Amino acid sequence: MTKSTDQSRRTGPSVGRPGVAWALPGVLYFAFFAVLPMILVAYLSFTEWNGLGTPEFVGTDNWERLFSDSLMGQSLWLAFLLTVLTWVVQTPLALLIGVWSAGYQRNRALLSAIFFLPLLLSSVAISLLWRTLIDPNFGLPAQIGGWLGIDNIDLIGQSDTALYTLVFVATWQFVPLHSLLYQGGARQIPQSLYDAASIDGAGKLRQFFHITLPQLRNTITTSSILMVVGALTFFDTVLIMTQGGPGTDTTITPYLMYQTGFKSYEMGYGSTIAFVLVIMATAASLVLVKMTGFGAMRSTREGM
Repeated sequence: MTKSTDQSRRTGPSVGRPGVAWALPGVLYFAFFAVLPMILVAYLSFTEWNGLGTPEFVGTDNWERLFSDSLMGQSLWLAFLLTVLTWVVQTPLALLIGVWSAGYQRNRALLSAIFFLPLLLSSVAISLLWRTLIDPNFGLPAQIGGWLGIDNIDLIGQSDTALYTLVFVATWQFVPLHSLLYQGGARQIPQSLYDAASIDGAGKLRQFFHITLPQLRNTITTSSILMVVGALTFFDTVLIMTQGGPGTDTTITPYLMYQTGFKSYEMGYGSTIAFVLVIMATAASLVLVKMTGFGAMRSTREGM
């Protein structure tokens, strides 16, 4: 047996150890800040607790209340509607802007930098900004209404417009993020595919639908998962702009969880609502991954 062979045998079994060591901090972080809180929330969903003292085990009372709570049903419907509207509005805008910003047009870099400015602002700052801008007494609606002779344009104080106003603010805030995803994905598409399509006589529109969209399918899935999970945890903007109003017209499930747990001090029932949100977000993500084949991570560069 040579010296090199003997040394390789001694060092061979330890090759995977550095990988485990590098992964350990991430695993511990995920376990402590994700898995453990979910276990605690699941336990609290079977208790009655006001935030003080010792939680009292009540069995399935909170879950029985959940299925008979009409406000919970309404909040789920509003959360579903917000999720669908968010995806329908943001996806086309982000896709088009991302593909455009991946090109080499004149002034593209400057316009992209200006457009991506909302990424630098926090959700609280954006919510306060738009709440001030659309204030019915001193904001833009008051100015525009004065020019048009229309009084009392209250976008967040009327049932017909409150939810759509939240969708608009969320779009303004998050479309730049998803545009960056599409910009990165579009820049990975080989130019040779477009050159070959041009030789075959395909115009810009056909190239977009037959090359760009198919090549971005994994990016679309990633963006969609982020949108769905983000919409199901959409809270701070609702808290600052509408506080679930008018009435309960914007009381989506995350805000109902906050209202139940931290304003009514029903931590047990609030934990039940929180656990339902975890189940919904996880199920929605798994369904998207399964339906799109994203989990297989197939290459989008067929023939390359």
